Amino acid sequence: MRASVCVHVDAPPLEVFALVSDVTNTGRFSPETFEAEWLGGATAPAVGARFRGHVRRNSRRWLVYWTNCTITECVPGRTFAFKVDAPRGRSFVHWRYDLEPSAGGTDLTESFELGDVAGTGLYAALAGRSRTRVNERNMRETLERINAAAEQGHGPR
Repeated sequence: MRASVCVHVDAPPLEVFALVSDVTNTGRFSPETFEAEWLGGATAPAVGARFRGHVRRNSRRWLVYWTNCTITECVPGRTFAFKVDAPRGRSFVHWRYDLEPSAGGTDLTESFELGDVAGTGLYAALAGRSRTRVNERNMRETLERINAAAEQGHGPR
């Protein structure tokens, strides 16, 4: 299971990167992850830094949980990626933001790929199509919210 969505943002890549890489902004942009916080003394994005997100799955109130995440790539103005941690160093899912300078702004792509944990193959077979559609819709909404914030000058807090 994997998918990606791209939106053009009328702001330079470094400004857009500041929005997506500060996980404390997540609740402003994501329709499912309504808050996030740094863990283990981290205060800024860097490879290996950890954070946790508070998720309301499928916008339903009854399925709310925390996920611990680890940043896997962090190149200012280019890439921000993290994995949702699973046992033994594996990942449940890997999320990624790629930024490309374009037309005086930034083409911002968000993508996900299902991880390598036991049971993900069965999950993909049973719910993959439906969940991929939900993720695509949510990624588009996230990117449009980032775009609106960047264009209105409401950058990082």
